[in-house]
Amino acid sequence: MNAHIIIQIVLFFGIGIALTPPLGRFLARVFMGERTFLHPVLLPVEKLVYKVTGVNPAEEMSWLRYLGAVFLMTFVGFASLMAILMMQKSLPFNPNGLDNLSWHLAFNTAWSFTCNADWQSYMGESTMSFFSQTVGLSVHQFISGAAGLAVLVAVARALKRASLKTIGNFWVDLTRSLIYIVIPLSVLFAIPLAWQGVPQTWQKNASATVVEPFTIQVAKTDDKGNPVTAPVTESKPKLDDKGQPVLGVDGKPVMMDVPKLDDKGQPVTQPVMVDQQVTEQDIPIGPVASFESCKQLFTNGGGFYGVNSAHPLENPTPVASFLEMLAIILVPMAQVYMFGIIIGNRKHAWCLFAVMLALYVGSFAFAWWAESQTNPVFADIHIGSSYQNLEGKETRFGVMNSVLWGTSATAIDNGSVNSMHDSWMPLAGLMPMWNILIGEMLFGGIGCGVYCMLFHVLITVFIAGLMIGRTPEYLGKKLGAWEATWAVIGVLLPNAACLIPTAMSMVSTAGLASLANQGPHGLSEVLYAFGEAANNNGSAFAGLNANVPWYDVLLGISIIIGRFAPIIAALAIVGNLAKKKTVEASAGTLPTHGWTFGLTLVGVIVIVAALTFFPALLLGPFLDHGLMLAGRTF
Repeated sequence: MNAHIIIQIVLFFGIGIALTPPLGRFLARVFMGERTFLHPVLLPVEKLVYKVTGVNPAEEMSWLRYLGAVFLMTFVGFASLMAILMMQKSLPFNPNGLDNLSWHLAFNTAWSFTCNADWQSYMGESTMSFFSQTVGLSVHQFISGAAGLAVLVAVARALKRASLKTIGNFWVDLTRSLIYIVIPLSVLFAIPLAWQGVPQTWQKNASATVVEPFTIQVAKTDDKGNPVTAPVTESKPKLDDKGQPVLGVDGKPVMMDVPKLDDKGQPVTQPVMVDQQVTEQDIPIGPVASFESCKQLFTNGGGFYGVNSAHPLENPTPVASFLEMLAIILVPMAQVYMFGIIIGNRKHAWCLFAVMLALYVGSFAFAWWAESQTNPVFADIHIGSSYQNLEGKETRFGVMNSVLWGTSATAIDNGSVNSMHDSWMPLAGLMPMWNILIGEMLFGGIGCGVYCMLFHVLITVFIAGLMIGRTPEYLGKKLGAWEATWAVIGVLLPNAACLIPTAMSMVSTAGLASLANQGPHGLSEVLYAFGEAANNNGSAFAGLNANVPWYDVLLGISIIIGRFAPIIAALAIVGNLAKKKTVEASAGTLPTHGWTFGLTLVGVIVIVAALTFFPALLLGPFLDHGLMLAGRTF
């Protein structure tokens, strides 16, 4: 272990923690309507938005109206994005002439980006036009992140209120989130990325002369550019006038080549292939820096390029790599502190922060250890002490940076990758999967990380209340059956949206046909895909061909459930709590801060996830690890 690795880890977590209070205070001031250093410039813009859209910033909404506004924005966004993707060939800013998307890929991608999941069943540089990448996908990276933050603000605001039926105005929260936070931070962050070499241009792809020309086979075309085809032949016995096979001198049928026919009796043709020497390479470029900044800061994770942040243009230098990793944790950490300010209980927020950080760092440490072990399959090969598991990784990142990025992007619900998790050692690959399956609340996604943690907090308070024989209370509000029911729904529905389609895929022909690996590793690929969809993470284990109707549709449905089930449950809980009176804390009130509550909360999180997913994880990564020890890989 080198000193520079330790320094980088300390700087990474240290800077993230140090920036949490100032950035958290700024977020809280924005949403509480207090003046910030940006207000002299942006307050007129905010007022103009209200005037143009007809929004009354003084009007408040019940939790049902607030939820309805979230639904309206998301469904309109889905319809418009799907239309863009299915018509991109006819839209502007398509210098590379890319075709329209299929209906199932457009369906999946539109739900993915409007729900802040950003799962990608395609290669961005060869599938999406500049118009689709920016006006389509990038716009929803901004809006979906801002919407999640708005919902968290409504949750915090409602928890602070008493004897009120309203929780705020979604359009006001969304506008403030976009104008003061999402857009300024994204613009600010795009500048150093462009400085480090991330492309930011609207020009068509560049071309470079290769060092060593090579030859490939391509389809031959005529003068008009149409493919030249030739009939496909097959060998069949020659028949005489009576339709009987003609026999040769050896007594065997005489064979002859005849045109092959399809089921309709039409000749089958195939393209004529010719040799072509390759002397130039196409270099995909575009408005990458602006796309990348929002992708990293606001837990989107969808890459401009197919290999995401492993691509040398999306992540070109060590400085860019560190900044992009740091961007993953900044806002998610700060939103916890913001939550504490708005609810008026910073001690509780720091307790949640400590629980999240402990589980996050623990997953990184375990994955780093597991990925640093020598593969036992190579035990008899003398490969020296410098051996590293580098399959599926960029050598410029190495093991530590690959593992730190992977565990960060799954703990934080970012979903970007700089290595292929499919190539990690089984126990190392278990940790990103575990971070996702426990509910994406180790700081988690923008907004959803905290209100998903709220479900486990309420369950913990209920269990503790039963243990001490008192009515459960949270932040001065008595908890009842309504809150308990919705907390359980908020936890179990995303879990069901993961496990049920995983089981369906493992017993269906369509599901199995897309697997690149068999056995437990194949199960891990499918479980990971539906786990990320149901928790809106967006990262891929890799090795699964998901761009088929079966997976595009099922993953899209899981994404919808994973986005809306927690939002509905969270708003239903706080909408009811806002109506209740605040009860003064007494000697018997359970403190929701300190080590006792924190450790109890950790226990609840681990036990709930283990009871839900242990059988699937046992058949996936654990069995994969056991068979690897026996010398068998998949």
